[in-house]
Amino acid sequence: MTKTLQLSEKEGWNLAFNALLNHETSKDNAKEVADALISAEFDGQSGHGLSRIPSYVEQLSSGKVNGSVSPKIISSKGSVIRIDAGHGFAFPAISLALKEITKTCKSFGIAAVGISRSHHFGQAGRHVERLAENSLIGLMFGNTPKAIPPWGGTQALFGTNPIAFSAPRADDAPMVIDMSLSKVARGKVMLANQQNEKIPEGWAIDNEGKPTTDPKRALAGAMLPIGDAKGSALALMVEVLAAGLTGSNFGFEASSFLDAEGDSPGVGQLIIAIDPSFFSGDGFAERIETIISSILEQPSTRLPGNKRLEKRKLREKSEKITISKELYEKIMSLTKS
Repeated sequence: MTKTLQLSEKEGWNLAFNALLNHETSKDNAKEVADALISAEFDGQSGHGLSRIPSYVEQLSSGKVNGSVSPKIISSKGSVIRIDAGHGFAFPAISLALKEITKTCKSFGIAAVGISRSHHFGQAGRHVERLAENSLIGLMFGNTPKAIPPWGGTQALFGTNPIAFSAPRADDAPMVIDMSLSKVARGKVMLANQQNEKIPEGWAIDNEGKPTTDPKRALAGAMLPIGDAKGSALALMVEVLAAGLTGSNFGFEASSFLDAEGDSPGVGQLIIAIDPSFFSGDGFAERIETIISSILEQPSTRLPGNKRLEKRKLREKSEKITISKELYEKIMSLTKS
């Protein structure tokens, strides 16, 4: 059984921040990354949390990720913004994107921002949730290195390509839908591999196209899409929106997020923000509560994202996150010169 230990939010944040700072990452960028990883831990999304630090550091050391680059606005025309992440971490570019798109959307009613030359962007849901906290509807599409085969194929071509949606609510936390287009997020397979645990059958195939419960074989093979052919088609849609539209690498052109091999992944993200007041005046809040209450009237129903909110509340109450002792020791070693 894997030995674990508990860390306070500050201890976990410092662990991530210092490991990154010790490997040629600027203070601003290290802060953005640490914020995102600890947020994922508190939401129960450990595959996007501190488990990412060892591979991030490997990529910093090899030059695959530029830890000191600052994202730049390439252009801003009307309600469309283009941002270059500069082969750095995605999180600083996304923070810049959210700041700019919020202002632009409040002026135009709808706005879009494309991010190019980007990297792993963690919890897509948390990014669009920040838009909903500013009374905006948010949509996000991001492509990732190849992991899913086209339907009928056996070789990975599309990324797991997360899609996220958020909607503000008047007197409650925003509604957030966040899903990757594989049956499970690839981060869960990565975590199982780190912890030497098997994965359920039906999640993935090996490099010969055969079903596997071995996470190492799964990572070398391909993830299976949600909804079979429909999921594969959605993954293609995201490739076009996130990579084709932003001039970024498609999944099959991008190097892995998980190791230091090859050039920078250079993937893309597209974020769309909508101000409901431009479309329905003050009526949106009432309309969304109508459908939400109709859902919750039925026994055993819940809103998408509620489990994440419950986990967040539990961890915020205890102010603790749990990680393996092995991971803690590995990251601690990276904080020292």
